[in-house]
Amino acid sequence: MEIGLVQYNPVWEDKSKNKEKLNTLFFDKKRVEKLLIFPEMTLTGFTMKASLFAESLEGESCSYFAGLAVSNNAHILAGIIEKRDGKFYNSLIHLNPEGKLEKVYRKIHPFSLSSENKSYTRGTEFAITIIEEWRAGLSICYDLRFPELFRQYGKNRAELIIVIANWPVARIEHWKTLLKSRAIENQCYVAGVNRVGSDLKLKYNGFSSVYDPMGDEVISRENSEAILSADISIDNCNRIRSELPFLNDIFLI
Repeated sequence: MEIGLVQYNPVWEDKSKNKEKLNTLFFDKKRVEKLLIFPEMTLTGFTMKASLFAESLEGESCSYFAGLAVSNNAHILAGIIEKRDGKFYNSLIHLNPEGKLEKVYRKIHPFSLSSENKSYTRGTEFAITIIEEWRAGLSICYDLRFPELFRQYGKNRAELIIVIANWPVARIEHWKTLLKSRAIENQCYVAGVNRVGSDLKLKYNGFSSVYDPMGDEVISRENSEAILSADISIDNCNRIRSELPFLNDIFLI
């Protein structure tokens, strides 16, 4: 399956300009990838102004990404600020090529160091969605530091794990190491999509990446705005799990 990692520099807290920017940068022609993945809080950056930017799953952001899914005949995974039952969530949405909402993952681990836990309610459930024939486990940024979440995806035999993020350059080596580790320990592909540029406090250099089930890097890119295309093979994932059946020996979860 051909996948695309959308690494870009969002305009701070401006949904309209970011939609224009994405249209201009990436979607002036139909993409060939079956899956396009965007960073955390795609249209705002990592803002704590949840009440100002939150919207329902029928709101403008979902509608925008639904349109991209249809026009590109692709699955879309993107980050939104979701309002649900009077609460705010840092959420990841999956829209199919017909623009229909397939799955919502709500970030389980808000980043307390930046007081995200004071602005957003944490999710409570891991999420596996179906993309073509793939089982894909969903996660957001700080989640990456907590292997117990990803072990659930390994136990449930997800062939792909997706991490969308606003991960700063000061800790980018952690990002790279943890993405690789999650791939090795769960014997699956891991796709991490990070932003570039800067916001009011932090700088970001991307390193959006794909690692294969042996932990080998398939692709990565530093700093530049781009769609990184990578071809991943479910047969390769299944072969490695068959030859090295380590997941059968999980006992504590």
